[in-house]
Amino acid sequence: MGKRRRSTERKKAHPAVLGGAAVAIVCGVGVTAYALSGGDDGKSDGKTVATGPPTAAEVRTTTRAFLTAWEKGDVAGAAALTDDRKAARAALTAYREEAKVSAVRLKPGKPATRKSAKVPFKAAATISYGGKDKRYAYDSTLSVARRAADGRVLVSWQPSVVHPELRDGDRLVTGPAGVPPIKAVDRDGGPLTAAKYPSLGTVLDGLREKFGKEAGGKAGVELRVVRADAKPDDDAKGAKDSKGTAKKSDAKDTPDKTLLALSPGTPGTLKTTISARTQAAAEKQTAKRKQASVVVVKPSTGEVLAVANSNPGGFNTAFQGSLAPGSTMKVITSSMLLEKRLAGVDKKHPCPKYKAYGGWKFQNDNKFQIKGGTFRASFARSCNTAFITQAEKLSNDDLTKQAQDVFGLGRDNWSVGVSSFDGAVPVQSHAQMAASLIGQGGVRMNPLNMASVAATVKSGTFRQPYLVSPDVDDRQLATAPRKMSGRTASALRDLMHYTGVSGTAAKPMAGLGADSGAKTGSAEVDGQKKPNGWFTAYRGDVAAAAVVQAAGHGGETAGPVVREMLLVGK
Repeated sequence: MGKRRRSTERKKAHPAVLGGAAVAIVCGVGVTAYALSGGDDGKSDGKTVATGPPTAAEVRTTTRAFLTAWEKGDVAGAAALTDDRKAARAALTAYREEAKVSAVRLKPGKPATRKSAKVPFKAAATISYGGKDKRYAYDSTLSVARRAADGRVLVSWQPSVVHPELRDGDRLVTGPAGVPPIKAVDRDGGPLTAAKYPSLGTVLDGLREKFGKEAGGKAGVELRVVRADAKPDDDAKGAKDSKGTAKKSDAKDTPDKTLLALSPGTPGTLKTTISARTQAAAEKQTAKRKQASVVVVKPSTGEVLAVANSNPGGFNTAFQGSLAPGSTMKVITSSMLLEKRLAGVDKKHPCPKYKAYGGWKFQNDNKFQIKGGTFRASFARSCNTAFITQAEKLSNDDLTKQAQDVFGLGRDNWSVGVSSFDGAVPVQSHAQMAASLIGQGGVRMNPLNMASVAATVKSGTFRQPYLVSPDVDDRQLATAPRKMSGRTASALRDLMHYTGVSGTAAKPMAGLGADSGAKTGSAEVDGQKKPNGWFTAYRGDVAAAAVVQAAGHGGETAGPVVREMLLVGK
């Protein structure tokens, strides 16, 4: 997954419900080159400078010239055909010297369209190490574009040209792996592989990196992607703690990845908490949808039973996503209001069409209102204004403290077993504080976090989710400073059950019995036509949460995913 695409947040005073959620932006830049005019320094020599996109002939000529030079080992010549000669020369040199590629055949493919400047190609490499040769074939792409300064058409240099798994700072290395391979098994001892469970691919890489030595295997010789050290920035986790410090995780954001085993070594066995049946169901549900992610946990222990994403080879949104959770956040907000006696399950509670606070005007979906209604009715129908009306009675850090102290969120101390984002509920003021009450503003979560929220409500106690028992490496699981009162936990279960029977979650939760409860959510995202749909729920000793991005309301989009998890969950 490399250096991942992340959320860029913007504040927005929306005349309707509200804006300002997370937007994932993917920037792909194409460039290519061929040296027929202009100086190599990018300056014009006084001749007429060509403009506009490169022609199909220019794309074809530049691509072939670059691949031919690379294939022949002419590093300087290939690098001169890129827009970053220095970086390209270093990477292509390392391809020979560190990755131990003794020979490579490169065959260009056809662009998707005649006007496309993006060209796929096939690489057939020979890896030579310790007197042994092994073939390794893979697909990659390059892009070309015209340099404005002199009109030259050059390859747009990106590390991914060398190999699609590479991002800035990553390296291809052949040699002793250092970390032994693992044979991951499910909770019942059955093998877990990326081939059978695609969403576990990056998870298994992370487990090997963290537990490979503890599992007792023996390292082999491999061609691996060695990741650059994680550096917190706006494109990393996309969230900060209440003091503004960029959050860390309990493992590398992106684990090293084995591409080819020259000498495979001996794997050690690592038992996980995954339920094979639940994982299979999660894979099936996310595969049916675009941008869907789901996590299933066991409330009584915190064990993770399943994790899946629609794009299994990409960014692990289920564990590492940083998205506004919308109205599923109202579970946490409600626990706070109940404890502060600012709400009671069957007490009268205002739910007007509109409520202004901090310069923003908030409203409900379709501008509904509940006249003379109770807090139960407001929670079940997900009335935004019912929560905004209480903002003036709260301190700026009340919600932050509730999330951290009771639900264990945003403390940056989870040790799941692989990289995870532990949620963020920053201290905010004015309109942003009010927006955070309904899961917008600066609040950021992912399905792992929200499954934990439902699990905490069900059990009454926060238990940090985990994939591998702490007994394996003696690590300390995170705990919350305090438990919610039994009275509050009972009230929350009452509210969530009612929502699953008579509220916005009724259809997905139909027939799931008395020991169940749910909360829906929809998070608006700037520039996105449809909101991100959220759903979190529990049934017996199973809790799950899902998000389906840019798909619509949570009950209709994420609800069916969670329903299947609750039906199958062990």
